[in-house]
Amino acid sequence: MKVLEIIELRSVSKQLNFLKPELNSLINKLNKESNDCTVKIYSHLHVDTDFSLHLHYDSNKTDINGSPIGLQIISILKEFGLTYHHMWCELNTQ
Repeated sequence: MKVLEIIELRSVSKQLNFLKPELNSLINKLNKESNDCTVKIYSHLHVDTDFSLHLHYDSNKTDINGSPIGLQIISILKEFGLTYHHMWCELNTQ
């Protein structure tokens, strides 16, 4: 099944200049190290301190707590602010 794991971060504004390059570096590193998972990052259109990381991968089984990569990202991001974690699976419409 196709899985979408979403990790949202609401950071504090005084860390913003440090956070953006760190997030880009983290995402580039994760995408190079993992063949099975693609990670993309989005920023909120109107709230500079809100980010959403999307992990796309295929899995036969999923842990409701998240993937190892997702849990690693959460542990890193918690020092920058509040994190929210969501797991989604694609509906097969055929």
